Amino acid sequence: MSLSIVTTELTDAQFSALSRLVKQVAGINLHEGKRELVKSRLNKRLRHLGLRDFNQYIEYLAADTTAGELTAMLDAISTNLTSFFRENAHFEFLASSVLPAWGASARPLRAWSAGCSSGEEAYTLAICLQENLPKPAGRDVRILATDLSTRVLNKAAAGVYDADRLESMPAALRGRYFTPVLRDGQRCFQVSDGIRRMVTFGRLNLMEAWPMRGPFDLIFCRNVMIYFDKATQGALVNRFHDLLASGGLLFIGHSESLTGIQHRFRYVQPTVYRKP
Repeated sequence: MSLSIVTTELTDAQFSALSRLVKQVAGINLHEGKRELVKSRLNKRLRHLGLRDFNQYIEYLAADTTAGELTAMLDAISTNLTSFFRENAHFEFLASSVLPAWGASARPLRAWSAGCSSGEEAYTLAICLQENLPKPAGRDVRILATDLSTRVLNKAAAGVYDADRLESMPAALRGRYFTPVLRDGQRCFQVSDGIRRMVTFGRLNLMEAWPMRGPFDLIFCRNVMIYFDKATQGALVNRFHDLLASGGLLFIGHSESLTGIQHRFRYVQPTVYRKP
């Protein structure tokens, strides 16, 4: 005899209410194509909380003064797709055209991975800097990595990844910057202490006030703005501009562009922009 899990239906009105809340809090547009995903993932929250339907869940969210369930809901509906050296042209551009010139100075270097997911982007950036900055030893290099999801941030901070996540990485880099470890009897790899010390992880909602003052030399915000409307994208891009140092670079995702957005950046190449 098999036990089936009962799925609670999500009505038009309930989906609209949840969509308005998510847009208000996180700037994310939950269009109709996301409805089944939202229903599936939030049904797990209903079962966890012992609630019978989405009306009760919406009431629960409204009454939760700690915002703990709001955070759990955003964690549940967030899509976190990433990998090491994803969209590698950005790191190749840094290595060939940016870091050699920056290496002539001993000034501190600051970078921000905005929407870092489970950490692969931030650690890739740290490896890229370590590999390509002239004389990186002793250089004050720090990377801030933030995300909306506490779930993925916990994984990112631990820096432990399944072996198949590193299959496409050159063996030399894997050997220099990762240590084999066992997790639940499975062979995994942990990011080296030196690379982990370069990165600080923290939760940040891009729609809220930002506690950091900058300036940053590099900001990576890739495949995040696809979830926002044009007005939200424009406001975010101009906040990034304000936080970058003169000559600093903004990297966005391969499916994104600043077309149709009023901004103050100079175009460098597809998905790369410079603050004058």
